[in-house]
Amino acid sequence: MDTNVLYYGDNLEILRKYIPDESIDLIYLDPPFNSKATYNVLYKEQTGEPSQAQITAFEDTWHWGLESEKALQEIFESTIVPPSVKDFMSVMPKFLGKKTDMAAYLAMMCVRLLELKRVLKDTGSIYLHCDPTASRYLKILMDAIFSSLSFRNEIIWKRTSAHSDSGNFGNAHDVILNYSKTDQFAHNKQYQPYDEDYVESHYRFKDDKGRLYRTDNLTATGLSGGGYTYEWHGVTKVWRCPIERMRELDAQGRVYYTKSGGAEYIRYLDEMPGMPAQDVWNDIPPINSQARERLGYPTQKPETLLERIIKSSSNEGDIVLDPFCGCGTALVVAHKLNRKWIGIDITHLAISTMKWRLEKMFPGIKYKVIGEPRDLESAKELAGQNKYQFQWWAVSLVGGQPYGDKKKGADTGIDGYLYFMDEKNKVKKAIIQVKAGNVSVSQIRDLIGVVQREKAEMGIFLCLESATKPMQIEADSQGFYKSPLGKDYPKIQIFTVEQLLECKKPDIPPWIAPVDTPPTAKKTEGKAIKML
Repeated sequence: MDTNVLYYGDNLEILRKYIPDESIDLIYLDPPFNSKATYNVLYKEQTGEPSQAQITAFEDTWHWGLESEKALQEIFESTIVPPSVKDFMSVMPKFLGKKTDMAAYLAMMCVRLLELKRVLKDTGSIYLHCDPTASRYLKILMDAIFSSLSFRNEIIWKRTSAHSDSGNFGNAHDVILNYSKTDQFAHNKQYQPYDEDYVESHYRFKDDKGRLYRTDNLTATGLSGGGYTYEWHGVTKVWRCPIERMRELDAQGRVYYTKSGGAEYIRYLDEMPGMPAQDVWNDIPPINSQARERLGYPTQKPETLLERIIKSSSNEGDIVLDPFCGCGTALVVAHKLNRKWIGIDITHLAISTMKWRLEKMFPGIKYKVIGEPRDLESAKELAGQNKYQFQWWAVSLVGGQPYGDKKKGADTGIDGYLYFMDEKNKVKKAIIQVKAGNVSVSQIRDLIGVVQREKAEMGIFLCLESATKPMQIEADSQGFYKSPLGKDYPKIQIFTVEQLLECKKPDIPPWIAPVDTPPTAKKTEGKAIKML
């Protein structure tokens, strides 16, 4: 089985075709619901043959239709689906109304959760991230699939400090349902910061350096196993440690003496790991607009959230699976923590974002992408199905960060960015535009206007068709971006998708350049070189 791999496509098909039984140590999933986004994908098998998921289009509210009817029929006809699951799925449509979005959502989730249970190792755990809209139904479904005895926690994550909801209490939390497959599961204790009230009541002392501390009894009176009897500072008692260790602690300044002559151990607050993590997580803030890790992806979760989950329920070398991986936070954290990973998503926006993120965070990283167009014909097919998916995929071919704010009627002229830094602490950018249809010189002029408006250093134009001579002349007329590193780069560059598939790349400065620039920059006069 491949690991460190990204899959395009319907996760149900991919789970069944590529992920073996009992092969995954930890599953985290944050399935979409109620965000009103539409997902479309062109999925191509490794064999090159079309699959049933060749063209998959559905809204993440998953309206009732043929797919949900098919999922429900499959559940009832299966000989391996537990009776408890069939019972729940037989009652659920009657209770919710068979044609409702929630019923469709649960039918589609059921078949996927059954597959996730199949691929999970007996020692594995699964974390299902959801909001209160669906959590109560998903909890019953998870009980039916994994058994209520496998339920470990309902974790409440406080995802925002305040939220104003008209007519209701503010909805400020998400739910994370944690199940294991058996009683033999990995669990590494995690810690949360102490509450302010706890610190105030327990760490009441401060040393001459301003460090807060508390004291613990060093006597062993009443403890099973006894202790060590000796005189210390004129007091004879049964102590917890031998006299040699007491001398070491005293020399280290870790013994506090009471007025009555008693000796107590000094515990500094800044040396404590915190309190064992509870099932209410109010210490992990959401990603704010200024966060360094923020990508602008609407469902992005903070890395600290996934770090707690992955550290708690897996070990180095284990395999982490995220079947709805979005912008890839679970994969990034898994890689940081020396775990192997598998990500699946049904949008080119998600996969393109993940590729950009992985390559920027881990230069030289080796990973596979399965399911994306590999030739001109499949690229044209994708462009004919959905221009936005084509644009996001094309941006990934040049290592760009896709621009995901594709709202109907709001064309910013930006499909992606290429960032670089050829001066210390100064991030610069090239604007990427992608065109799937006919091309003309007016589009190059539009790109030039966007580059000027955005105060970008360069512009990259990607297209399916070959550029016309007037287009190239217009691009060449913009001359060069003159880098402080001493090299000149064509300011406007044009590439066809066919060239990109042949591994040609834009000529731009490095992502992170050397801090020192040459003492004298070589100047090159003339127009930009021809890119086609």
